Amino acid sequence: MRWFAQKTRQDIWDEAIDAPLGDIEAAARIRAICDAASVGAAASARTGERERYDRAARVAMEIAMKISDELMRDDAVRRIVDLCMKANDLKTAQILFRAIQAGWVREAVQRDHPAVSE
Repeated sequence: MRWFAQKTRQDIWDEAIDAPLGDIEAAARIRAICDAASVGAAASARTGERERYDRAARVAMEIAMKISDELMRDDAVRRIVDLCMKANDLKTAQILFRAIQAGWVREAVQRDHPAVSE
């Protein structure tokens, strides 16, 4: 009866990274993590899935810290801020917002999420 056995779901942020990522690969991985986690991020505060969102955000932040290109890193951090705001994690979003250096990225985040700049 293995057919009906529950398969454990492995999220993209739980997958091992085999080789060092370049900036483009890292940005693509962050985009994939944020897209996958944002589906349940809004429900994470209501249900018990907060740890799933926390793991996704933590892995995305760790990858973002390794991006050397400033604009790519700022765009990646912007995506993580969007994820934090969907999960109602204003404190983390505000901290990440301060790390964004490019003016136009900061303006876009402020326009999308005015609460982060308070």
